[in-house]
Amino acid sequence: MCSVASLTRLPFNDLTLRLSFAGLCVSLLACVIVAPSHAQAAKRRALTGRNVAVVVDERLAALRSEPTLSAPLMRRLGRGRVVTITGTRRAADGVTFYRVALTRRTRGWLQAESVASPFRAGDDVRLLNLIRASEEFERIARARIFLDAFTSSPLRPAVLMLYGEAAEASAEKLSREAERRLDNGEMTAGGAPAHSYFLNYAGLDRFNRAGVTFTFDRATKRFHYDGASWREILRRHPRSAESAPARQHLASLPVRPVR
Repeated sequence: MCSVASLTRLPFNDLTLRLSFAGLCVSLLACVIVAPSHAQAAKRRALTGRNVAVVVDERLAALRSEPTLSAPLMRRLGRGRVVTITGTRRAADGVTFYRVALTRRTRGWLQAESVASPFRAGDDVRLLNLIRASEEFERIARARIFLDAFTSSPLRPAVLMLYGEAAEASAEKLSREAERRLDNGEMTAGGAPAHSYFLNYAGLDRFNRAGVTFTFDRATKRFHYDGASWREILRRHPRSAESAPARQHLASLPVRPVR
């Protein structure tokens, strides 16, 4: 691995060459750091096998050593974490627990309502109800889990609509935030196109990780959802009740937004 000290010992007389080599080292280090995170993200979303489930309610996702709410806490699991269900037990207080495996060595008990599985009847309905009760980014994040996991559910059009509407509502809020925080003087002094500052706004990051793509209207300085979920409704579910409002949403988007 490269270090500043190692660079000073290199037989380079040309400062430019040294800096180029340093840049290469930084790039290689970035690959080492970033690559595992993408692999972990893919692993979280991969649902293969009839006993897998995904955490949808992190408030209840306390991994415990025994199937009871008073058992010692082993760890808390984040939303989107995939687990393998190996057993079920109902506690004396009526709460149902799943025996789950995180890895070959890490196993414990999770409250059943904290996870959902495309292979368990009714879990798509339960997750849809949770999505409807959620607000703003929480709604988007849980809808994204549904769309990734429940690929064959008849409830997909409803979730696609909720996902898109929540994304467009967030776009308006993000527009106000970005306009307030991005200083016109600093943007002008930086020399980059003004719209690039908006599309690099840090507030977009978590939405990007949830699969949401925003466009930017230069004239109004407003973000808009790109409409991907609404287009999917028209393409894959043209006869659904959501097709008409999806078409209306798409028609209301700016004609030439900048990506």
